Amino acid sequence: MSKYIENLKWRYATKKFDVTKKVSQEDLDSLLEALSLSASSYGLQPYQVLVVEDMEVREKLRPVAWGQAQITDASHLIILANQSTFGNELVDDYVKNVSTTRDIPFKDLEGYAEFMKSKLVSLSESAKATWTMSQTYIALGNLLSAAADLKIDSCPMEGFESAEFNNILGLNEKGLNAAVLVAIGYRSEEDKTQHNKKVRKSKTDLITHI
Repeated sequence: MSKYIENLKWRYATKKFDVTKKVSQEDLDSLLEALSLSASSYGLQPYQVLVVEDMEVREKLRPVAWGQAQITDASHLIILANQSTFGNELVDDYVKNVSTTRDIPFKDLEGYAEFMKSKLVSLSESAKATWTMSQTYIALGNLLSAAADLKIDSCPMEGFESAEFNNILGLNEKGLNAAVLVAIGYRSEEDKTQHNKKVRKSKTDLITHI
């Protein structure tokens, strides 16, 4: 655990990446495995993960991400895109997967499926979008921690025009919405922010024991 804490102290939101360094396929696969293992409400994972390497696409995305250099300079750009809406199929597909994976008859899971549907499918469209977007942030935290553990630099990014990302990437047609971005790679020696002391609330201010 001490090594994990040290790695979290090491990470920061990288502002300038070394364009000559690339994340290996092995390390990328490990990050994506960590993402796939992220917790989500009911285990439903109502989002998709896009790994953008194509530089032509990234050049199109950069202007609608406030011109931030991380979009094109990082090794990879990862987009967490939440489902804009959903119906019974979100639960049904998950329960079918549970049935297959755990070798449990589907009929034995129908009661739990109906419970989930009663809590989720009846939500308003805006509430559904808010809930699915919230799930992407759980995955985001896991991705940042996994990257730090591998000593891969990262920068979570909310500064972008989601609607324009959706148009460029054709996400609307897929019922998806670009929720949050993560640029990954390796810090440039010229990134002065890497030397800044990490600023966080004291544990006394942050944590209350009840």
